[in-house]
Amino acid sequence: MGHRALVAYERPDGSYNLHYSHWGACNLRLKHDITPETPFGGDRAEETHQLLCRTLRTSTDEQAVSRYVREANLLASEVNHNPMAIGLTKDEIVTEYLDFLHHEAFFEVAQDFDVTAYRTHWFGLTYDCKTVTDAPTVGNGALRTVRWVDGEPVGDGAAQGEFRALKAVVGDMVDRGIFTPDEAMEYMQTMLESWAGHRHELLVRTHSHRTPTNV
Repeated sequence: MGHRALVAYERPDGSYNLHYSHWGACNLRLKHDITPETPFGGDRAEETHQLLCRTLRTSTDEQAVSRYVREANLLASEVNHNPMAIGLTKDEIVTEYLDFLHHEAFFEVAQDFDVTAYRTHWFGLTYDCKTVTDAPTVGNGALRTVRWVDGEPVGDGAAQGEFRALKAVVGDMVDRGIFTPDEAMEYMQTMLESWAGHRHELLVRTHSHRTPTNV
C-alpha cells in the first residue's frame, strides 16, 4: 500500500516542480533523505541525480523533461524522477494535486535543500459517520508542520491520533444532528488552529474556503 507523499521542489522563480514518492511519508524519512547530494532521497550520492534535479528546476517544457528522464541512466530513488507537473504555485499544489486522504505527507524543498515536512489531515467524514456518504479528498483538509528535536519528529504519532479521535467525535455529532457537515468542518479547523498554536504552520483547504490559513 505504501506511505505516499508529494514532494515540491522550489524553482528559481519561486514556483515548484511536483514529484511523487510511494514510501516517503514513512517516518517522514524524506525530511533527512533529500539533500544536495541525494536530491531524490536514498543514501547514495549520484551525479546524474544531481544534474537532473538542477535541470528540472530550470526546465519549462514538460515533454522535454519526460524525454530527458527516460533517456538518462538513472538509479532507482525514493522520489520519482519524472515530475507530475512543473512550474506550479504552492496554492495550485495544495488545491489541485494534494490528496489529503491518500497522501500521508507533503515535503517542500527549498532551493538550498532545506526540507519542510507537513502531515496531512483529511476533513472528509465518510468513514466517521453514517450521514456523510461522500467527500472530496483533493483540496479538502489541512497541512500541519511537525516539530523536530535532535532530528526526530516529536509528537507526530500523537498528533495524528489526536486528529483521528477528533474526527470520530465530530462524526458522531453530525449523526446526532448537533453539527451540519459544514459546521463539523469549521469545528475541526478551529481545533487544529488551537492545537497548532505558534509552534506549527497550518495550511487549510476546503471547497468553501480556498485560501490557505497560516497559523
